[in-house]
Amino acid sequence: MQIVKSDEEGLEAAAKVLLAGGVAVIPTDTVYGLAAHPDFPEAVDRLYTIKGREAKKPIALLASDVGVVERAGYQITGKACELVKHWPGGLTLILAKSTLNSQLSTLNSAEGFRVPDHDWTRRLLAKCGGLLRVTSANLSGQRAATDAPAALADVGLSADIVVDDGISLGGVPSTVVKVGPEGSLEVLRRGGVEI
Repeated sequence: MQIVKSDEEGLEAAAKVLLAGGVAVIPTDTVYGLAAHPDFPEAVDRLYTIKGREAKKPIALLASDVGVVERAGYQITGKACELVKHWPGGLTLILAKSTLNSQLSTLNSAEGFRVPDHDWTRRLLAKCGGLLRVTSANLSGQRAATDAPAALADVGLSADIVVDDGISLGGVPSTVVKVGPEGSLEVLRRGGVEI
């Protein structure tokens, strides 16, 4: 396991680990995250194991920008169009897949997406193809880590790389909203963004 700073060298090192099927602790605008590339099911399985998370609980995707979400086949229409004004930011939208996209076969019929308000993290996402599965870097049921030492203490020793960016400015997990097929909205978790 290596510890790096959130600089250019750290960006290259984290991308290399993730693109090789590894697991990384990364900074975000809300709390520190535990990340894996969605094209590596064994790496995603490690997220569940490291975190101690139930397999039936999905792990959201961080996206480098809204275009990545749309290109993956998830339409942002109706009320969701109003909500994406919070992107980049602390809002996760659960969207239904609108078209079949065989290039992204590791994605489900409904997925949670968020575009983080953190330049370094969005650059990492772009280097990794635009999407990463990311869950908070803490053991399930425990308080989310807002700095690298806390993330390291909770889950970091099981990760392949830890990126230290100091204290997360948000410090609060994202708000999670499910967008229904008719455009209905259901707040599943309250967080930093008021809906």
